[in-house]
Amino acid sequence: GSKSLKNFCITWIVVCIALCVILPCQLLLRNQDQSTVIERSNNSLDMIETSGFICGYISCVFYLGSRFPQLYKNFRRRSTEGTSYLLFALAMMGNCTYGLSIVLKMPATEYFRTLYFLHHLPWLIGSFGVLFLDIFVTVQFILYRQQKERQSDLVALEVEPLLVNEETA
Repeated sequence: GSKSLKNFCITWIVVCIALCVILPCQLLLRNQDQSTVIERSNNSLDMIETSGFICGYISCVFYLGSRFPQLYKNFRRRSTEGTSYLLFALAMMGNCTYGLSIVLKMPATEYFRTLYFLHHLPWLIGSFGVLFLDIFVTVQFILYRQQKERQSDLVALEVEPLLVNEETA
């Protein structure tokens, strides 16, 4: 487990470094190419936009994937102990407002609305998808808190002495 996690982290660092080198180079090349290009089709995606799309979908996958380990751990332990609900509540508010900001900025015309939606799809999936998963974390907090309260009531009954205020015969 730890070796594959280490390999994954190294791969991720290499990808991030590569993107940090490639994207600025692409921006420089793009600025130089624009002086020579007379007209560019608005429908085609260039290298920068494609790189942004790819980064958006990679971000979406990791962002969505970030919730599953916590959900699984809570499920296995039947507890949310040690997990900060405030972190999830604030993340829910942030994802909700971020997703709504994208939706509320949609253009009025149908053609531009479709293009806008497709261009922002990875970020919409990421924000609303994680919001959806955080609702499951909230349900776990509620269920497991109630379960813990019921168990603590049973434990309190079990540790009380059976013979209270009884005199020995």
